[in-house]
Amino acid sequence: MIALLLALAAGPVVRTDDGPVRGEAAGRGAVFRGIPYAAPPVAGLRWRAPQRPRRWTQVRAAVATHAACPQIVYGDWNRAAAAASDEDCLFVDVRTPALAGKRPVLVWIHGGSNRAGAGGGTVESRITDRGIVLVSVQYRLGALGFLSHPALSREQGGHSGNYGLMDQQAALRWVARNIARFGGDPARVTIAGESAGAMDVGLHLLSPGSRGLFRQAIEESGTAGFGTAPRSLAGNEALGVRIARRAGLPATASAAQLRALPVAAVLSADAGVDVPELDDDSFVWLQAIVDGRVLRDTPARLLAQGRVNPAPLLIGTNAKELTLHGGLPAAAATVRREYGGNAERALRRYGLQPGGTPLRDPRLGDITDQLATDVTFRCPALVVADALAGRGGAVWHYQFDYAPPGGAVAHASELRYVFDPPQPGEPPLQAYWAQFVKTGQPNGAGLPVWPAYVPATRVSMAFHQDGPVVETDVRKDLCALRDMP
Repeated sequence: MIALLLALAAGPVVRTDDGPVRGEAAGRGAVFRGIPYAAPPVAGLRWRAPQRPRRWTQVRAAVATHAACPQIVYGDWNRAAAAASDEDCLFVDVRTPALAGKRPVLVWIHGGSNRAGAGGGTVESRITDRGIVLVSVQYRLGALGFLSHPALSREQGGHSGNYGLMDQQAALRWVARNIARFGGDPARVTIAGESAGAMDVGLHLLSPGSRGLFRQAIEESGTAGFGTAPRSLAGNEALGVRIARRAGLPATASAAQLRALPVAAVLSADAGVDVPELDDDSFVWLQAIVDGRVLRDTPARLLAQGRVNPAPLLIGTNAKELTLHGGLPAAAATVRREYGGNAERALRRYGLQPGGTPLRDPRLGDITDQLATDVTFRCPALVVADALAGRGGAVWHYQFDYAPPGGAVAHASELRYVFDPPQPGEPPLQAYWAQFVKTGQPNGAGLPVWPAYVPATRVSMAFHQDGPVVETDVRKDLCALRDMP
């Protein structure tokens, strides 16, 4: 409490359009944690579009850690966030190198399968030393953020779901209105995210409600489709009914009954629901939801038709991301499902035909690593890059394949090289990312030239143990057999 009072007395004050906030001084700049960008989505505001917060006039301390959005524990990686979660969680954090001036802005959308994780901690990064303002966004997760239900659709003009994406749009509107007061330039906003955060970035490229809210985009290890078939509004409503029934409500439950459910009951029902169309139920909120409002068509059709919010894009994957759910016994069935009419050719290429030797690669891993990464991450990212660059968009593609001695590349292992201070011999991701945020392309003085993506050659920057290397035809033989973004 004493530390909080001292920070309140000594830190810099910024007057947002909702009320004044006092942050913590950081050199010439400042860090602000837990600024409300929307009203708490509780009681009658649960499962509704986010609303502006109630204005305040007294200076609000924005120096302490804050609650994450509600989630259960899925492992050690989100244990702290789950323990400190609350429905009052719609906050942005801001770090700025100086309150004066107009600097480009990086808005980070955290990952976690759209059902876990938190935005807190991101602004401890000193990427801002490179002359950018960093904003981290929290948004509703899991069923609280993405559930559809017939009762909700009836009261909301025939649409429900995707509330987490609406939260992110509200946060971007907050940035547009307020970031100049923090030394940022609202006309130069880059949205970025990893895993589910990258999926959400990809959906903002396709959502009419996101148009004009950003200038550039970064997708790390995720796409709008995430390699899974999209879910229709009717399908998501049916899923919502199953979740509500698991929480103890009848199939005909009203919106009021849904909103009266304890948070714990919603989380438990969400975590335990079976999704027959998915091998791995943990992907339940990684299917794009075509609700007709936030997302008006499937990602594949929107990309094919060029119905995209124009923005330079930096996109890529790690050489190894996740292993295959079900392991080697599930490999052949996965290929048949994911590659459709090209399955026999893909089975031969993966070495999964009778008598074949399943692929193994020192960089890409065994067949379970390669297949999971191809169908969920690598091939969808290349499809997105092909679609946007093929229509004249500016795209830069990468594959991350660096690990410290004795380590291994895995999902999210590139993040430390984006946000942590670079060390000698490490890949210069932070320098490339900062250049992209500042200029709309990743190249800069002292950096190996990173060519723009060209569909014909699939030119890519590979971050290897011995430094960045330009490669072409990344996984072209296998990814050419699959077209789901």
